[in-house]
Amino acid sequence: MKEQIIVVGGYGHVGRTICKELGGKYPGLVYAAGRNRERAEQFSQSTEGKVKPLQLDIFEPVDPHILAQAKLVIMCLDQSDPTFVRACFRSGTHYVDVSAKGSFLAQVERCELDAKDNRVTAVLSVGLAPGLTNLLALQSQKLLDRVDAVEIAIMLGLGDQHGRAAIEWTIDNLNASFEIRENHRDELVHSFADGRIVDFGLELGVKKAYRFPFSDQQTLARTLNIPSVSTRLCFDSAMMTTFLAGQRALGISRFLAGKRVRNTIIDCFSKLHMGKEQFAIKVDAQGIKENRNASLGCLLHGKHQSNLTARVAVFVADAVYCSSFPSGGYHIEQLFELENLQGWLQSEIAIECCINGNQI
Repeated sequence: MKEQIIVVGGYGHVGRTICKELGGKYPGLVYAAGRNRERAEQFSQSTEGKVKPLQLDIFEPVDPHILAQAKLVIMCLDQSDPTFVRACFRSGTHYVDVSAKGSFLAQVERCELDAKDNRVTAVLSVGLAPGLTNLLALQSQKLLDRVDAVEIAIMLGLGDQHGRAAIEWTIDNLNASFEIRENHRDELVHSFADGRIVDFGLELGVKKAYRFPFSDQQTLARTLNIPSVSTRLCFDSAMMTTFLAGQRALGISRFLAGKRVRNTIIDCFSKLHMGKEQFAIKVDAQGIKENRNASLGCLLHGKHQSNLTARVAVFVADAVYCSSFPSGGYHIEQLFELENLQGWLQSEIAIECCINGNQI
């Protein structure tokens, strides 16, 4: 009988929280998986055996016996091709993905037939961004009669604890070029370009945010059929945001391709705690309400973004593990709504929405 839950990257920054929460509910059935057997065992011991260790390299052919006992895999690592995902589907193992690489998620979408043929549910875009950003965009679509454009802005606090994988992903994408949807057309844009002033409310203030390749902006254009979607990033430290935008504008960020320079920068960011342990998501939507032009703003804010990413993953994973969902591949906004998570996370986040400046 398939009962096990495998968390790939389970002893990493986000994976540890996922394992601990699910291990408390399903002791002995949750496995922290990764290439480093020693780290997995050390983490298992810290949970008093509620979470078990599993040595697993998803970039090598996977022993089919491992997936034969797994009811659910939660993926906390970035991948470049869907070989492992396809193996999960063909073994009848449900799949939840906590990653933000749009090109990879698009590849997983193309494996949907394997998921349907084997009665597997795959949920993508799970976490903070993508994840809660997708659900806020869906919320804006519910509150307006028609949505023509969505602008997403994410503010991260530099005083928060960020996993090394998240820092690596941020640094590696400082010089990225990527496509977004603008008036139903694909448009090529660049990271840390085209800054936009964003109001994050009285507590957090006004920040300048810059384009960044979060996958939600590609996904939402398709799943919610929104003509224009873009996502921008900033930090609570305006100085750091401006510094990174300046590196991009001067072309200095291309030197990060060098392994030594890249690793040095990543090490510095890992030790940097110059801001607060806070984050915020602002979704500004333009559209129609009661036959009139309308603007909507939804603000979500809280602390400890990595923990919240894990908590969203736990909610989705537990729902997939315990309930019956349609077979196939879905992004979070296609199966869940903000209100599903809002009560569950009410002690950790605050949400405010306004239409034409009036709070609702």
